[in-house]
Amino acid sequence: MDKTKRNFLKGAAAAVLGPTSVGPAGWASAGERPRGSDSNRWAMVVDLRKCIGCQACTVACGMENAVPLGKFRTIVSNYEVELQDQVRSVVLPRLCNHCENPPCVPVCPVGATYQRNDGIVVVDNERCVGCGYCVQACPYDARFINPETQAADKCTFCVHRVEAGLLPACVETCVGGARIFGDLKDPDSTVSRLVAELPTKGLRPEMKTRPQVYYVGLDERFQSKVEGEPTLWRKEAIHGEFAQ
Repeated sequence: MDKTKRNFLKGAAAAVLGPTSVGPAGWASAGERPRGSDSNRWAMVVDLRKCIGCQACTVACGMENAVPLGKFRTIVSNYEVELQDQVRSVVLPRLCNHCENPPCVPVCPVGATYQRNDGIVVVDNERCVGCGYCVQACPYDARFINPETQAADKCTFCVHRVEAGLLPACVETCVGGARIFGDLKDPDSTVSRLVAELPTKGLRPEMKTRPQVYYVGLDERFQSKVEGEPTLWRKEAIHGEFAQ
């Protein structure tokens, strides 16, 4: 941990409110952080009927955001389930849910994790001290400590692309069109129409975080299926053999 981060850890309260903190964009204070417009509320719909588990989203995210090898901002978990004497594959794309009530924000001792006015939850990796409190607080296993920056890391909806008028990398790369991104405050947006017209579910509803990633076609038995260690491939024994 470098000197700057040690100073933040020693004076956590001062770091949250103090005028001399420095962020990745050279912000002079927390009040100058880019916060987006409150006229937008960005969200994502994941249509599981179209997801084929190809992991193109995982690869695109890793390349776009320079995610370290072995870590993931988004991933598609694969499961083998037995249904009516048949074994079939079930996929579950997972990422930060950019909750309306994000539990990761209040636990940060230095105010490094915060929510923008447009709903996107981000991390100031220059302020973050790598304590891991937010990692533990996230009920979706969507955060990790980046071994290169020693700071918390996660999906940001590719906020840099959104601000440039582009789609998140995972959405643009999805070969099946399973990921749809847009503004919930725009009644004419595709995400608004999908949320209004289709039955959708969110992960971990018992946590009352109000996640803004909506799933179409999600089996209720998988609503709380969030594993601690995501993997690209999971082998399951089927009739004495292994299937990938």
